[in-house]
Amino acid sequence: MAGQPCAVTPIPTEDAFNEHISSLPSSSLAVIYFHAPWAEPCKQMSTILSTLASTYSQTSPPSISFISLDAEEVSDISEQYDVSQVPLVVLQKDGKVVESVTGTDAGRVRSAVEKHVATEGAGKANKAGLPPAQTVTKPPPSQSAADSAVHTNGDTPSTTEQQSEEDLDERLGTLVKAAPVMLFMKGTPSAPQCGFSRQTVALLREKGVRYGFFNILADDDVRQGLKAFSDWPTFPQVYVGGELVGGLDILKEEFENDAEFLKDYSVHAQKA
Repeated sequence: MAGQPCAVTPIPTEDAFNEHISSLPSSSLAVIYFHAPWAEPCKQMSTILSTLASTYSQTSPPSISFISLDAEEVSDISEQYDVSQVPLVVLQKDGKVVESVTGTDAGRVRSAVEKHVATEGAGKANKAGLPPAQTVTKPPPSQSAADSAVHTNGDTPSTTEQQSEEDLDERLGTLVKAAPVMLFMKGTPSAPQCGFSRQTVALLREKGVRYGFFNILADDDVRQGLKAFSDWPTFPQVYVGGELVGGLDILKEEFENDAEFLKDYSVHAQKA
């Protein structure tokens, strides 16, 4: 059975980092994320890694571990890994660096992780697993959503609001590419909050598709912004390779018209 989803674990000190790394088995892939709180690109990479981590299940012993470090707070570790810019993602196995990725290219990071977690059979259970149980969280409505309501009567948006819209569009552009197949749904795969989301999850599981997901009930900015971003007013929404496929009806049609639709993203293809 699949365990809880993996998450990106913050590592605050050098001693904690050394202890964590030494506790991993030699076959485990360590995904080490160096960031800086002031760097805007790191916000995008944090979203990418959090979403990517959630598509893997925790195992015992761990076959993959996602950790994050503030590069300035752990200067000795940063020097050890030759960190010259952030964001930087370092992949390490058995104490050896196998690949490093700079920038915010979600595809490069995802490909690198999937390539190395699969080596020598590591992570088979994770790669074969569909998104596991998650806890539904729903924070209070965001201030930006409330602010946008001020202009429903034709007022001209301020420069600050225009910048906020641009920031949201950039964030959404990152989110839709965070996994090869991304499902934006109400709730989580283990606890869908609407019938259409429940049916979409069931269909993807039936087809054995491995996918990332985002609970739109946990973020009203994404919930409202994605409607305009995708020009699709309802949820769930399914993206493949960063491109909108559509909702449940479209997804059903695609599978009916092509039995091999999303075959490349099935757990069977990834285990081959």
